[in-house]
Amino acid sequence: MNKLLCMLELQQKLNDATNGPEWEKGVTKQGKKINWCRCIYMESAEMIDSFGWKHWKSIAQETDYANLQIEIVDVWHFVMSLILEFTYKNGAETIEELALRMSQTPEYQKLSTEQNLVFGSDELLMVKIENVMRLSLIPVSPEMIGALIEEFFELAYLGALNLTQLYRLYVGKNILNQFRQDHGYKEGHYIKIWNGLEDNTVMKSAWEKNGDLTPEALYELLKKAYPA
Repeated sequence: MNKLLCMLELQQKLNDATNGPEWEKGVTKQGKKINWCRCIYMESAEMIDSFGWKHWKSIAQETDYANLQIEIVDVWHFVMSLILEFTYKNGAETIEELALRMSQTPEYQKLSTEQNLVFGSDELLMVKIENVMRLSLIPVSPEMIGALIEEFFELAYLGALNLTQLYRLYVGKNILNQFRQDHGYKEGHYIKIWNGLEDNTVMKSAWEKNGDLTPEALYELLKKAYPA
């Protein structure tokens, strides 16, 4: 539960810093409308491109499972943001109560107790991705939020991400997002390819080499590697 609470709190902090302290009302500090559901289905569409699904093009393309996991974590940012916004608007729970309730779902329990996960079949993975997309296209309600939480945790499970791996990748991507914002991402002059590698890949490699990195140490490592 602590890892889940930490991720929710980090997402709240990132949204506060990036979008302004009243982002839960659906608008950024610059006055731009926020649509977390659209973020979810658009990022989920990008996730599908991890598979060689096009029957007319690149028919020998193998599934990029490493990129699939990164995309799952990208979608997790937006799923948490939608849940936090919904919780704020309804005023029903604190973040601590929300984390506790989410941690009690059977789908989350599988992530937190099983260690050596393997990838599900490509067909089943795509079904789960498209389920997440479908849910993001219907009106937001308690039932929709509950189903979205369950489907996302199932997707992470099939994507071979246990709780520790999900947490580590999320924290890494959270720090990378902070790094991007600090280096001109919104202004359009951020460099995403670092010496031939996408910044996501650099971040993931750093975690794989040292799983004990603190968020602050990871930020410093990214700063040293950035081709400014």
